[in-house]
Amino acid sequence: MNQPWEKLRLVGPEGAKNEELLAIVLRDGSMTFSPAILRDHPVEQLITMPRDKLTKIKGIGIRKADTLLAAFELARRGLGQGLGIMPSISRPTDVLPIIADIRDKKKEYFLAVFLNARNQVICREDVAIGSLNASLVHPREVFFPAVGSSAASIILAHNHPSGDVTPSAEDIGLTRRISQAGEILGIEVLDHIVVASEKFLSLKEAELF
Repeated sequence: MNQPWEKLRLVGPEGAKNEELLAIVLRDGSMTFSPAILRDHPVEQLITMPRDKLTKIKGIGIRKADTLLAAFELARRGLGQGLGIMPSISRPTDVLPIIADIRDKKKEYFLAVFLNARNQVICREDVAIGSLNASLVHPREVFFPAVGSSAASIILAHNHPSGDVTPSAEDIGLTRRISQAGEILGIEVLDHIVVASEKFLSLKEAELF
C-alpha cells in the first residue's frame, strides 16, 4: 500500500482520504493512528478542539497538536478571505469549521458568514465584540459588507462564553430584526448559530425566527 505522501502525489489532495491527509500532517506514514483518530473524532469535531483536548488523543502529542492547530487556523483564515474552493453550506454543522475560533472566546463575538446563490461561502465578517444588544449589532453593520460582497444570503453566528447555548430573548429579537431587514434588501438570513466550547444551537432548527 502506498504511503500517504505517495498517494497524495498520485491523486492530488482532492483524491486523498481524510485519514491520509491527517497522516501527512501528523507524519504518521504507517497510518498507525490516523484512521482511529478520525473514527473517534470526525473531522468537523477535530478541527474545533483546543490543544488540551487534542493532546489527550492517542498519537497526538504537544508538537503534533500545535501542528494541527496551525494547519486548521491557516485553513480558517483562507476561508475567511474567500480563498480556495468555497465550501457549500447545506446544514448547520457545515458552518462550524468556519466559526470554530470563537467557540472558546471569553467575550461574545458576533459574526456573519456570507454566501453566494449556490450557498457557497464567500467570506466571513466579524461584526461586533461584546454583549449583544441593538446598539452594538445593527442590521447596517451586517448588510453593508453583505451588499459589498454581492451575497445572496447570510448566516449569523455568535458564541456564549458561559457554555450554555440557549438563546436569550435579545438573541432571538436581534435575529428577527436582521432577518426582516434582509427581506427588504433581498438577502435572506438562513440561520443564526449559537456556539460554545462543547455545544451549538441552530435558531432555524429550533424554529425561533
